[in-house]
Amino acid sequence: MPPDAGRSTGHGFTSVGASQVLVGACLRAGLASDGARLIRFGENALFRLAAHPVVVRIARSHEYLGSAQGEVRVSRWLSGRGFPVTRAIEDLEQPVVVDGHPVTFWHVIEEGDRKPTYGELGAVLRDLHSLEPPVTVALSPYPVLGRTDRRIAAAAGIPEDDLAFLRKRARELRDRIAGLQFESPKGAVHGDAHVQNLMVNRKGQIILIDLERFSFDHPEWDLMVTATEHHSLGWQTKEQYGAFVRSYGRDLRSWPGFPTLRAVQEFNMTTWLMQNVSESAETAAEYARRIASLRNGDAPRSWNPG
Repeated sequence: MPPDAGRSTGHGFTSVGASQVLVGACLRAGLASDGARLIRFGENALFRLAAHPVVVRIARSHEYLGSAQGEVRVSRWLSGRGFPVTRAIEDLEQPVVVDGHPVTFWHVIEEGDRKPTYGELGAVLRDLHSLEPPVTVALSPYPVLGRTDRRIAAAAGIPEDDLAFLRKRARELRDRIAGLQFESPKGAVHGDAHVQNLMVNRKGQIILIDLERFSFDHPEWDLMVTATEHHSLGWQTKEQYGAFVRSYGRDLRSWPGFPTLRAVQEFNMTTWLMQNVSESAETAAEYARRIASLRNGDAPRSWNPG
C-alpha cells in the first residue's frame, strides 16, 4: 500500500498537523503552499493559498474519503445545472489522499461587502429542494448520526463519563428517529444548511458552500438547523427567523417530529465541537457548556456560535 493511502483514525488531528498535510497535498497538485492561511478548523481544515485563488479542504481521516468524493461530484452536478454553488478546481483529479487525509481544492469565492440573510437561506433551500436529484451522482441518505461513533472513538481529552453519556444519548436518538413520520418526499438535501454555509460574492450572488453531507433524503433535515438555532439557542431574531420561514414556505417547529430533530441537531453540534477541545481554552469551555445542557434538557442553551 502506498504511504499516502494509509488509513488514519483522526486521533490527534490538529491545525498544525493539517498544515503539514497541506504542504504534501499542494506538492501533489502542483500548487505553492507558502504563505497559506488557515481560515477554518472544524470538521475539516480549510486553508486559503497565498499564491493561487484556491481554498484547500483537508478532512480528518481516510474515513471521510467518500464524503470528499461526493462533494466534488455534487459541485460539478449543481454547477452544470446553473445552481450557484462552490466550484471544485476543474483541471485537478481529486480528492488526493495525503497521510490518510482526503484533500480537495476549490475556487476562492471573493466575498462582497455584506453577509447572506436568513431570507436568502430559505430561498436557496427552497430552490435546492425543488431540484430533481441527479441520475449520474449517487446520493446516500442523510447521515443523521453517521459521524457520532467516529467522533466519540477519536475524542481526546474528554472525560469517560461524558463519552458514556454521549453513547447512551446516541442510542436513544436512533430509537426516536426510527419512529419519525416525515411530511415531505425525499429529494436533494444539503445536510448542513446554516447561514454560514452561504457566501455573497462581489457580484451580490448567493453561493452555497460545504457539500460534504449532501444527500438524498427528507428536506426536514435541512430545516432543522435554523429552526433549532432559533428555538433552542436564540441565535436569530424573530424577524430573521420569520424571513427564513416566509422564503421557504414552512416553519418546521409546527411539525410533531421537530423535538426529535431539535435533539439531533443539539447533539451533533456538541459532538462536532468536542473534536476541537484541545485547540483552545475557549473551545473547551464551550464544549463543557454544551454537554452540561444536554444532560439537563430543560436548561437554557446559552451557547456561543462557532
